[in-house]
Amino acid sequence: MEEFLNGLSNLKNTDFRLLAAALNASSNGVVITDHRQPDQPIIYCNKAFELLTGYSKKEIIGHNCRFLQAQDRSQESILQLKEAIKKGEHCQTIVKNYKKNGRVFWNELMISPVKDASGNITHFVGIQNDVTKRVVAELQMEKQRDQLDEKVRERTNTLEESEAYLSAIVETIRESLVVLDSQFRILSANHNFCDFFNDPEDTILGRDLFEIGSGKWNFPELRELLTKVLPHNNPFEGFELTHEFPLIGRKTLILNARQMTLKGKNQDRILLAIEDITERKTMEYRKEDFINIASHEMRTPLTSIKGNLQLLNKIAQKKGDTDYTRGFLAAGKSVARLERLIFELLDVSKMQSGKVDFNFESVDISSLVDESIVMMQQETQGSTIVVSGLKGQFVEGDYGRLEQVMINLLSNAVKYSPGSSEIKVHISSMPGYCKIAISDQGIGINMKDHKRIFERFYRAEEISDKFPGVGVGLYICNEIIKEHNGTLWVESEAGKGSTFSFTIPIAKNN
Repeated sequence: MEEFLNGLSNLKNTDFRLLAAALNASSNGVVITDHRQPDQPIIYCNKAFELLTGYSKKEIIGHNCRFLQAQDRSQESILQLKEAIKKGEHCQTIVKNYKKNGRVFWNELMISPVKDASGNITHFVGIQNDVTKRVVAELQMEKQRDQLDEKVRERTNTLEESEAYLSAIVETIRESLVVLDSQFRILSANHNFCDFFNDPEDTILGRDLFEIGSGKWNFPELRELLTKVLPHNNPFEGFELTHEFPLIGRKTLILNARQMTLKGKNQDRILLAIEDITERKTMEYRKEDFINIASHEMRTPLTSIKGNLQLLNKIAQKKGDTDYTRGFLAAGKSVARLERLIFELLDVSKMQSGKVDFNFESVDISSLVDESIVMMQQETQGSTIVVSGLKGQFVEGDYGRLEQVMINLLSNAVKYSPGSSEIKVHISSMPGYCKIAISDQGIGINMKDHKRIFERFYRAEEISDKFPGVGVGLYICNEIIKEHNGTLWVESEAGKGSTFSFTIPIAKNN
């Protein structure tokens, strides 16, 4: 193993491929982190680790291992790991982690440092083993020993009251709820389902969901998803369905389903929740149409304003009128910001319709970063941008679109760092990927907003109150990086600055 790690600097040799293949055949998850790089990013993971966490390799490479703990980072075992890494020691502990779908799993983790010939730590190897069943069983047994008698008495005394209470909750929920058995027969349905879809309860109970209403629910995609729920407890969320339903017309629905449990045990029952989002979708389409039309209509007068400002600025310069020159320059910058906003809104419209073209070529990341910084510094002053890391990294990408991502992230770093003078850009290499990280010392982002800030038009409440914007920049950046088969993410805490990182596959001939 040490020979393998000590040879990481020569990633393309035959020995690495053979050892990597051997590790991929292991049933235990294996990760390797680079102790020499900032934040100790993961540079290797085997297939078992992908299966263990639910994340793909491209979503793992470049991250620090802490992303698996989500917000649960105050565990005692995490502190033990940090201390072991700090001292360069072997450590074995059990960590509570979260899969990509949000489910908890308990991970028996063993880490060991790897040193070079000079005794310096270069990497850490982590061996992962899923012990969820064992930990859960131990926790359940301990809990049952302490509380079993009390729970039995409480449940016996309050059973009827609880059933009535839960029934009242189900009936007041706005979503339509249906309980199915393993054969997809309807066992129960709340009033909202019966009323909304015009299906009286006495006409649907005991019948196959796919047969009621002349087969109005008989969609192959829905049947396939429901088929997978029970055997492996494989829930699904966010299945969007648009259909012309009898009597109620065309509706757009969001369906979620999961296996029901009773006293901690899985039952042969499926709870299907259905939400009507027709009105919301209609409003989104109207908003997108308005933005698209307004953006196009504003381009012509904006071009005229821009041209006249440039002409007036030249006249003022000839006359030596510095007051007018400063005013025209300030107005020109405002026009440039408005022009960029219009192009971003048009980009959103194009991305929604799938009409964005990408011209892929070999891109020198160092040149891309340098030119992006030059363009940024023409518009902003007072901030220093420091670049570090590797040079000579080439990726397959659309230069203009990647430059758009860099300028947007740099612009955000400056914008949300009032009073801070230094922005850091770090370029690093992972196996098969190039990683770029942009760090600031600004206001930071709450953990609850980390995923939503990449949605269209979403702005964190704390930010929207203090800084202008419409919430499309990060959405566009995320879509561009996705088109490059990469990943964009953020590491941040409120008041402690932010680091936006993205990975792009390295060019094959690099």
